[in-house]
Amino acid sequence: MPRGADKKLDCVGLFCPMPILKTREAMKHLTLGQVLEMTSDDPASEADMRSWAARTGHELLEIEKNGTVFRFFVRKTR
Repeated sequence: MPRGADKKLDCVGLFCPMPILKTREAMKHLTLGQVLEMTSDDPASEADMRSWAARTGHELLEIEKNGTVFRFFVRKTR
Protein backbone atom coordinates (compact mmCIF):
# COMPACT_ATOMS: atom_id res chain seq x y z
CA MET A 1 0.00 0.00 0.00
CA PRO A 2 1.67 3.25 -1.05
CA ARG A 3 1.34 5.64 1.87
CA GLY A 4 2.29 9.26 1.91
CA ALA A 5 1.78 10.34 -1.66
CA ASP A 6 3.96 13.31 -2.62
CA LYS A 7 0.97 15.17 -4.00
CA LYS A 8 -2.79 14.75 -3.65
CA LEU A 9 -5.26 15.69 -6.36
CA ASP A 10 -8.99 15.85 -5.65
CA CYS A 11 -11.09 15.28 -8.77
CA VAL A 12 -14.31 14.31 -6.96
CA GLY A 13 -17.27 15.82 -8.79
CA LEU A 14 -15.39 16.08 -12.08
CA PHE A 15 -16.15 13.92 -15.08
CA CYS A 16 -14.22 12.63 -18.06
CA PRO A 17 -11.91 13.95 -19.32
CA MET A 18 -11.16 16.35 -16.42
CA PRO A 19 -9.65 13.82 -13.94
CA ILE A 20 -7.18 12.61 -16.59
CA LEU A 21 -6.35 16.14 -17.75
CA LYS A 22 -5.74 17.27 -14.16
CA THR A 23 -3.69 14.13 -13.44
CA ARG A 24 -1.56 14.74 -16.52
CA GLU A 25 -0.97 18.36 -15.48
CA ALA A 26 -0.12 17.37 -11.87
CA MET A 27 2.36 14.73 -13.07
CA LYS A 28 4.32 17.42 -14.95
CA HIS A 29 5.18 19.04 -11.61
CA LEU A 30 6.43 15.87 -9.91
CA THR A 31 9.98 14.59 -10.08
CA LEU A 32 10.85 11.05 -11.14
CA GLY A 33 9.77 8.48 -8.57
CA GLN A 34 7.28 10.73 -6.81
CA VAL A 35 3.73 9.47 -6.26
CA LEU A 36 0.47 11.24 -7.02
CA GLU A 37 -2.72 10.28 -5.20
CA MET A 38 -5.80 11.19 -7.24
CA THR A 39 -9.36 10.77 -5.97
CA SER A 40 -12.32 10.66 -8.32
CA ASP A 41 -15.96 9.59 -8.21
CA ASP A 42 -16.30 9.39 -12.00
CA PRO A 43 -17.33 5.77 -12.73
CA ALA A 44 -15.22 5.88 -15.91
CA SER A 45 -12.08 6.96 -14.06
CA GLU A 46 -10.82 3.44 -13.33
CA ALA A 47 -10.74 2.46 -17.01
CA ASP A 48 -9.47 5.92 -17.95
CA MET A 49 -6.59 5.79 -15.45
CA ARG A 50 -5.59 2.27 -16.51
CA SER A 51 -5.42 3.23 -20.18
CA TRP A 52 -3.74 6.58 -19.42
CA ALA A 53 -1.03 4.87 -17.32
CA ALA A 54 -0.47 2.25 -20.02
CA ARG A 55 -0.26 4.96 -22.68
CA THR A 56 2.06 7.29 -20.77
CA GLY A 57 4.24 4.67 -19.09
CA HIS A 58 3.62 5.98 -15.57
CA GLU A 59 3.22 3.26 -12.96
CA LEU A 60 -0.31 2.78 -11.59
CA LEU A 61 0.58 1.43 -8.16
CA GLU A 62 -2.83 0.92 -6.68
CA ILE A 63 -6.53 1.55 -7.05
CA GLU A 64 -8.72 1.68 -3.96
CA LYS A 65 -12.48 2.01 -4.05
CA ASN A 66 -14.43 3.32 -1.09
CA GLY A 67 -18.13 3.56 -1.90
CA THR A 68 -18.29 5.62 -5.08
CA VAL A 69 -14.84 7.19 -4.67
CA PHE A 70 -11.70 5.79 -6.28
CA ARG A 71 -8.19 6.53 -5.01
CA PHE A 72 -5.40 6.10 -7.53
CA PHE A 73 -1.71 6.05 -6.70
CA VAL A 74 0.53 6.78 -9.67
CA ARG A 75 4.35 6.90 -9.70
CA LYS A 76 6.06 9.20 -12.17
CA THR A 77 8.44 7.08 -14.26
CA ARG A 78 9.54 9.46 -16.99
